[in-house]
Amino acid sequence: MSAAVDTLMASLDLESLEENLFRGVSPQVGWQRVFGGQVIGQALVAAVRTVEEHTAHSLHGYFIRPGDPKVPIIYEVERYRDGRSFTTRRVIAIQHGQPIFTMAASFHKHEESFDHQVEMPDVPAPEDLPSESEILAKFPDTIPANIRSYFERERPIELRPAERRDYARHTKAAPIQNVWIKASSKLTDATSLHQCVLAYASDITLLDTALVAHGRSVFDPDVLLASLDHALWFHRPFRADEWLLYAQDSPSLSGARGFTRGSVFTRDGTLVASAVQEGLIRIKDR
Repeated sequence: MSAAVDTLMASLDLESLEENLFRGVSPQVGWQRVFGGQVIGQALVAAVRTVEEHTAHSLHGYFIRPGDPKVPIIYEVERYRDGRSFTTRRVIAIQHGQPIFTMAASFHKHEESFDHQVEMPDVPAPEDLPSESEILAKFPDTIPANIRSYFERERPIELRPAERRDYARHTKAAPIQNVWIKASSKLTDATSLHQCVLAYASDITLLDTALVAHGRSVFDPDVLLASLDHALWFHRPFRADEWLLYAQDSPSLSGARGFTRGSVFTRDGTLVASAVQEGLIRIKDR
């Protein structure tokens, strides 16, 4: 297992402090604030720890304050309902005595019923796309230093974008991103772990999709991005350590708020999850 995945697994292995009370830590990688996907993943872990039989099918979270990576995060779980078909939990993430994130999560006992789904976009297979290291090697002089530094860092989630973006030229395009994602090392078979890893990964590229229409990106120094809320639905079983296509689009950006959507497919075209996020997208005062 890679060091980056080891670090992710350690951050998702919350410490139990008391019944319904857990503590999580953040990787010390020099970030000024806690990565939103980490908080989502840890909050889902906290909720899962209080549920015995049912499997998570949806979560809805709100980011209230930026997280401080230097101190632990306390997760308090409220057991709203334990039913035969559905179980509901509410999780509050706390730092410095104040909530930084709140989430409602619902768990469902599997049932057989009608079944349909949308089709997966027609994009190249991940093996036919260059890895991040291959992209860096191919374009050594055209990738800005801050972007190169980000992609050279070992990360727990491997990304292979189906569309190449020119970060230097600010080229405008349709607000769409298709990105193959997977954990960079093999994981255990626990269904809840794969859901928590996907919850973590679902925040990596989603909001940035809104900037594609404007030829901008998260790497631009005058652009401020911050997640406001995040929702995720699990439709069918999957493995987060196998390639998943994260098909994203942005229907709207207005009033400094970008709205983005994502559909997650397995290689064979099975829709396994859907995500929606709204985030703050602000041009910094020069």
